Amino acid sequence: MRKKAIELQKELEKIVETVEKRGWTVSVTGDQKIRYIKRDGEDLNDLVEAINEAMKKVQKESAKKMMEMGGGLSGLLGGMK
Repeated sequence: MRKKAIELQKELEKIVETVEKRGWTVSVTGDQKIRYIKRDGEDLNDLVEAINEAMKKVQKESAKKMMEMGGGLSGLLGGMK
């Protein structure tokens, strides 16, 4: 199960979507990490780092809450293995 999770994580990292709107360009990976944000071609690396750090913290806290509420995904899936 762990091996499959690692493989899935690697596949998600390969997915990239980039959107341009009104001078803004945002690129995000399938594992929900921001690759870059640009405004009229200017990189906003500090903003990217801050957002990714906040996302990591909230994902960690969310995972902790899920574990407290019934053992994570196994609880949601009725104990399927």
